[in-house]
Amino acid sequence: MAPEKDDSQRKKKESIVDLSRFMDKRVRVKFQGGREAVGVLKGYDALLNLVLDNASEFLRDNEDPMKTNEETRYLGLIVARGTAITVVAPNDGVEQIANPFISE
Repeated sequence: MAPEKDDSQRKKKESIVDLSRFMDKRVRVKFQGGREAVGVLKGYDALLNLVLDNASEFLRDNEDPMKTNEETRYLGLIVARGTAITVVAPNDGVEQIANPFISE
């Protein structure tokens, strides 16, 4: 039988993504199912659960549910579950471009 490890010997599980550089900065989070939110990153854990302050959700377009419009809904302080998150990106310094794969 293997000896049990106490908490001091147990290796801390590291996060797969280093979000420390985004702490106290505005980030944009995309979720499975198409929802998007933006807020100030206040905390995270190894499972990528995020705490966002002053968060707002981008509302979907009525005609095309895959598009978001500029209309938002204020949420306040939220906890975003890591298993539902697909993208975490800084909100500042990012600009949206047209999709080069869609011909109009």
